[in-house]
Amino acid sequence: MTDLTTLTAGRLLDGYRKGEFGPVEAVRAALERAERIQPEVNAFVRILAEEALVQARGAQERWRRGEPRGALDGVPVTVKDILLLKGHPTLRGSRAVDPGGRWEEDAPSVARLREAGAVFLGKTTTPEYGWKGVTDSPLTGITRNPHDPSRTAGGSSGGAAAAVALGAGPLALGTDGGGSVRIPAAFCGIFALKPTYGRVPLYPASAFGTLSHVGPMTRDAADAALLLDVIGVPDSRDWSALGPAGGSFTQALGGGVRGLRVAYSPSLGGQVAVRPAVAAAVRRAVERLAELGAYVEEADPDFSDPVDAFHTLWFAGAARVTQHLGRYQRESLDPGLREISARGARFSALDYLAAVDVRMDLGRRMGRFHDDHDLLLTPTLPITAFEAGAEVPKGSGHRRWTGWTPFTYPFNLTQQPAATVPVGTDGDGLPVGLQIVAARHRDDLVLRAAHALYEAGFTSGGS
Repeated sequence: MTDLTTLTAGRLLDGYRKGEFGPVEAVRAALERAERIQPEVNAFVRILAEEALVQARGAQERWRRGEPRGALDGVPVTVKDILLLKGHPTLRGSRAVDPGGRWEEDAPSVARLREAGAVFLGKTTTPEYGWKGVTDSPLTGITRNPHDPSRTAGGSSGGAAAAVALGAGPLALGTDGGGSVRIPAAFCGIFALKPTYGRVPLYPASAFGTLSHVGPMTRDAADAALLLDVIGVPDSRDWSALGPAGGSFTQALGGGVRGLRVAYSPSLGGQVAVRPAVAAAVRRAVERLAELGAYVEEADPDFSDPVDAFHTLWFAGAARVTQHLGRYQRESLDPGLREISARGARFSALDYLAAVDVRMDLGRRMGRFHDDHDLLLTPTLPITAFEAGAEVPKGSGHRRWTGWTPFTYPFNLTQQPAATVPVGTDGDGLPVGLQIVAARHRDDLVLRAAHALYEAGFTSGGS
């Protein structure tokens, strides 16, 4: 019998359509998997078993009548505990958030999923207020890697990545302010897309401002396109949301990569030290795209590391999100968050605007770069997953998580679409990710290139 927890959302929907199995079976299997993995990897803040089964029964009856509610009717999905889910507290990994209250509103992406009939399995873990690239918090503890529980799942959408990798739902909503869907997806061996800023509306607005994106985390690019078709529509609560996409991302998947102009930057012009096993896996994927007909050349984008500007914007956001807290609440914060919040509070408006100037120049440089290149390929990360419970790898010399994520946060500054695709493993069996970046509003090209690798049978990952 087919293990329903291994199936993509697309395959589940096909099975529902053909009557091979129903949403109740699929949701029950996903819930059982969630309960089984929770003690070891700690992917969930809460599992909504009873509610999910009620939703699944409703979907099953609609499929029986041949009247599915929407494009994802009966498909299990998880929601990062940064995004509002009606009827349940959104604690953001913090003891400072009061779980009491009415919690009467869905975030825009959650609302679109509900309208499409998706079944909510639970809320997934995040570091406190999503502030760092690994997932541990004073509220929920450490989230661990599906491939080796002694290692981190990455972050800040670590619970979402671990859940998808282990079969606790094929679809997940994550958020990405500096790499937070791509980092854990790369560490856990799944696909994730940070769409163009505004493609997926966000409400309430993030304290980290226009760095923060909502993105799909899935088993493959086709599922991400399906999910983006559902959630990537305007919502009046987000004044910065883009208009309608103008076409289906799912329908655009089949274009392939033949003739695309692809730049491969293995180390951003020598700025990043990449582990040999990571570099080798990424290069093999790049070569495969060339075999599929892409015009590939080694070419580096014209920018130096914008980490200081990113820190100014990020630390100021952390100061803002914790500004309302009293003394005892501050003492309960993650010490790293408390430290960067204090730094952020000392920045002036001129400091902030100087960082915005760097950001604008970076966007200009990348805009010019994409005049000549349809896609930019890099490693997603220069390393594979390190020890759980640490912000930085032991002995790395890095002070903050940005020290080991130099390929991800630049594209939050520029608001470009960027995805990670699992393309192999290192000598310890830990996943390696390839990052695919395109010009703003060309999410379709990112998804097409990733889908081409999946269709060619090149990708690897999961657990």
